[in-house]
Amino acid sequence: MGIHKFFTSLNDLERIIRAPGRFKFEEHNVAAHSWKVSQYAMFFATIEERAGKKVDWKSLYEKTINHDFAEVFIGDIKTPVKHSSPELKEMIARVEEGMMEKFIYREIPEEFHDVFFDRMKEGKDATTEGRLLEMADKLDQFYESFAELKRGNSDKEFVAMYRIALKKLLAIPLKASVTYFRDEILEDVMNEDSITDIREITRQVLAD
Repeated sequence: MGIHKFFTSLNDLERIIRAPGRFKFEEHNVAAHSWKVSQYAMFFATIEERAGKKVDWKSLYEKTINHDFAEVFIGDIKTPVKHSSPELKEMIARVEEGMMEKFIYREIPEEFHDVFFDRMKEGKDATTEGRLLEMADKLDQFYESFAELKRGNSDKEFVAMYRIALKKLLAIPLKASVTYFRDEILEDVMNEDSITDIREITRQVLAD
């Protein structure tokens, strides 16, 4: 047994398409998503650090690059489905955790088990790094749905994804990051030329 199986499984993440089964102008895969999440988290960690918070950068990068590895087992489940009920969301999390545990025991050299169990566990927690992961993950969902709406994709699922992501972004307990997102980034988003009226959808969410 060696690390070979883990390394080859990383290629599988490139073949897992996000928001499957819907027409999209732009396809996104899980591997690219994880890289983008790391970039978003890096930026907002800088915002938080400048606001006086201490950031564990090692923990942050480990959380972000590994947060969706378990999708190699079950694929990407669309956000409106995953969030349709707390029970379903919890059930999916348990399935992912169980399959990840079996993978580590079966495919990872025993001497690295403890390291992998720590790095592959659920990263969205109450730590600053966990909150940054949550924000970065939702920001990528926000931008993926924004790109579809901007080009006029009329699938209502992308409106739902945009609304869900925006609401969750504004509610994340990272004051400096959320303020920057709302006052700087969101203004730029609403000022972009768009086929879909993103400004109005955004205003509705902000008014809720």
